[in-house]
Amino acid sequence: WGWGAFGQHPPPFSAPGSAWRAGIGPFCRWGILFSHPRDFTPVCTTELGRAAKLAPEFSKRNVKMIALSIDSVQDHLSWCKDINAYNGEQPAEKLPFPIIADKNRELAVKLGMLDPDELDKDGMPLTARVVFVFGPDKKLKLSILYPATTGRNFDEILRVVDSLQLTAYKKVATPVDWKPGDSVMVVPTLPDEEAKKLFPKGIFTKELPSGKKYLRYTPQPE
Repeated sequence: WGWGAFGQHPPPFSAPGSAWRAGIGPFCRWGILFSHPRDFTPVCTTELGRAAKLAPEFSKRNVKMIALSIDSVQDHLSWCKDINAYNGEQPAEKLPFPIIADKNRELAVKLGMLDPDELDKDGMPLTARVVFVFGPDKKLKLSILYPATTGRNFDEILRVVDSLQLTAYKKVATPVDWKPGDSVMVVPTLPDEEAKKLFPKGIFTKELPSGKKYLRYTPQPE
């Protein structure tokens, strides 16, 4: 079973405490699956703490969040207390999203999440810092891979979701360093006349030495 190309569906999977099928499967919503190397580790604690803080923002965007590591359900529950305490909150055994207990590495292997350079005490590979974003059609829209030593930027992941959702429904693309509310770019395949009808707020074309009119900007559509 090959995995990793855009447009693929996630594999079937079930595990204790996972909500994998129940999370992304039956609902017409966006989904994020993000793995971390191990519970009770420093970088992972800061990451899931930030993810928990941003959970309301992901929820506003109709995004279901699911985390994953190769630890047990009991470890996840106990670690949640540390994560909540790190966030300055009551040390409850709960986060705003489920954590898959992929103790046998079944899903991690299927999705290519294991890092061969990061091993546990038994010499088994740990999960890398992977992010997969799935669309309402349950197909892969984005993947990001970080090493164990580099924590992810969940504000950037939220920005990427904003771009994915906007460009999924509008014939635009988001330029470098784009943020919600900034101008966007008209996709090159859209003829000028059709673009003028679709974007009544106007289109600005940047003049270039080549004389080609491909840098077309428009205010972000609603």
